[in-house]
Amino acid sequence: MPAEDSLASPGAEPAGLTHVDEAGAARMVDVSAKSVTAREAVAAGRVRVSPTVVALLRGEGVPKGDALAVARVAGIMAAKRTPDLIPLCHPLALSSVVVDLEVLDDSVCITATVRTTDRTGVEMEALTAVSVAALALIDMVKAVDKGATIEEVGVVRKSGGRSGTWTRDGDALP
Repeated sequence: MPAEDSLASPGAEPAGLTHVDEAGAARMVDVSAKSVTAREAVAAGRVRVSPTVVALLRGEGVPKGDALAVARVAGIMAAKRTPDLIPLCHPLALSSVVVDLEVLDDSVCITATVRTTDRTGVEMEALTAVSVAALALIDMVKAVDKGATIEEVGVVRKSGGRSGTWTRDGDALP
């Protein structure tokens, strides 16, 4: 993954930690003064699997059932439950959650796109969707591949809000 500095906008000052007060205590950010805008975040990740799992996913399926459908629904459900999982995350009315899974030759690429019209972004919801979809996929294939691993989860793009649009540089994520 690229160094943190490479993710900042050119010429941007380093941002302070918004979820920590002056004394270092965790706090929920006050977003009441922010404008309500359309916001979108896309996150991606990969589950590395064995050739046997790839063949099963492309063919008759794994013994436990439709692994890709279960992972997709788990990701959607997780995005909606993000504030229950991430303590300082604001509860948001999500307009859309789309979770796509693509079976590659050595892995399954998971992409989540989350949209809202609200005062704060949906990056955490997109990351949660990808992460939980990946966990659900591993649960579905573990009888066949105990070595499946989650790799390279991160935000690919976000738009909306005061900071505007940001897109990850390079090919660091699927």
